[in-house]
Amino acid sequence: MPASAIFRRGDTITPSAWSLAALLIALLVLAPVAALVAIAAQGSGDLWPHLLAYVLPDAIRDTAALLVGVGCVTVVVGVGTAWLVATCRFPGRDLFEWALLLPLAVPTYIVAFVYLDVLHPLGPVQTALRALFGISDPRGLSLPDVRSIGGCILLLGFVLYPYVYLAARATFLMQSAPALEVARTLGAGRLATFLRVALPLARPAIAVGTTLALLEALNDIGASEFLGVRTFTVSIYSTWVNRSSLPGAAQIALVMLAAVIALVLLERWGRRRQHFAGSSRRAHPPVPLELSGLGALGAMLACALPVLIGFLVPFLHLFREAWDRIGAAGLSWAVVVEARNSVLFAAAATAVALALGIVLAYAARLDKSRLTASAARVASLGYAIPGTVLAVGLLTPLAAFDNALDAAARQLLGFGTGLLISGSGAALVLAYVIRFLAISAGGVEAGFGKIPPSLDMAARSLGESALGAMRRVHLPLLAPALGAAAILVFVDCMKELPATLLLRPFGFETLATHIYAEAARGTYEDGAVAALMIVLVGLGPVVLLSRMSRPPLLTTTRSSS
Repeated sequence: MPASAIFRRGDTITPSAWSLAALLIALLVLAPVAALVAIAAQGSGDLWPHLLAYVLPDAIRDTAALLVGVGCVTVVVGVGTAWLVATCRFPGRDLFEWALLLPLAVPTYIVAFVYLDVLHPLGPVQTALRALFGISDPRGLSLPDVRSIGGCILLLGFVLYPYVYLAARATFLMQSAPALEVARTLGAGRLATFLRVALPLARPAIAVGTTLALLEALNDIGASEFLGVRTFTVSIYSTWVNRSSLPGAAQIALVMLAAVIALVLLERWGRRRQHFAGSSRRAHPPVPLELSGLGALGAMLACALPVLIGFLVPFLHLFREAWDRIGAAGLSWAVVVEARNSVLFAAAATAVALALGIVLAYAARLDKSRLTASAARVASLGYAIPGTVLAVGLLTPLAAFDNALDAAARQLLGFGTGLLISGSGAALVLAYVIRFLAISAGGVEAGFGKIPPSLDMAARSLGESALGAMRRVHLPLLAPALGAAAILVFVDCMKELPATLLLRPFGFETLATHIYAEAARGTYEDGAVAALMIVLVGLGPVVLLSRMSRPPLLTTTRSSS
């Protein structure tokens, strides 16, 4: 009997009401996109020919090059390290298994700012090399400039590869040994077995991980701007802020949104006919290959290099700079205020996102209709909308609402309300919620999947309403899933830069905008304390993610052995 059939008409909240709430949440997510179309339709006057001639060609070229390059780096690094960790044994393997996730704790813009400082002609790397080779002239040693499309691709790739690594490692660990052994008995070597059997079986997971990495690369603004890459995100920001043209920014945002939709559809089209199945009873993970000598050394270096570039160098540099700044001038009160702002806004967005995620997941559990399922999917699309696109789409409707509310208050109450939403930062919280609702809803849905429907029926037989069953039965059982989802959403809100830059109230600063401002002035080291705070906040969720990402099959196998 479906869960929706056990609710009586006398319930305070019925399944139809939960479904209606899910539909309203889906409309909330779609509202910025609809507003974006309306803003773009206003036209940008004489600016559009300029955008078409000088802005869009560069944005399309740089964005396409960035996506192709980052995609290649993340796939090569993520899949290669995942295969080594999942199928081989070498010194340090257990350490690298979770350490390879550490770059997720470092936002892309912080990595870019760090390497701009580290690789500066007067920075520690070039200074040490000049001392090593006895060169006194700072211009006597020339390294490739990190301010280039190539530098941006490498830095973003070595920060975003964990998305691919996480998905590929889980798939490799869950692949059954018989499938690989059959290939070996047919004469295939280890490389051929990897390329012809293991890699095709892991392709759907790799495609999903790569898509997530590319969406993060599209959302980036700090790294791209300061490394001289004119992506869609940078073009939207400069058109809105520097040229004061919201319609022009909206038109570029629509082109970018079309690119995002094409990227997602391409990922789904690529695996449309790929269906894999296996017997979990007979399957067992492959026996790890023992590496020694040069093979073990090569595996260690291959796994250590991404961790070194994506996490260790940025973390150690930030720690040293922050230690020097605090030792010389103490902890700035402004940074404390910015940390408080970041925490408060991230916490508020996390609470709202969790509440809406519960509504979406519970509605899908109660009502199995296609409409409710579609509403839940649409509500989770916000993660695919870059922060700049979201900000452009939210600004006009929220400003119109504020103006209408202010006019009504003046007419009815004799005083105005001002910018009640935009001016108070509620717009920023709303942007966070829409963008990261997918993480919350996905975590809650996974938690509901572990709760048998029989508990719903038992609660209903004891006279509980739908809301009562949720409060007394489901929420206690969902606590671990809610905690994990809350941590992930909170950290993503702390790191979000594009939406924060465009929607923050006047004079309002967070840790992310503080780092951006220091980098804009060329004083990267002065933002080290704020950057270190963001990285430290992100470490906890990465460790949690590494624990959660181990497949049950592997855990059971290790325990029994």
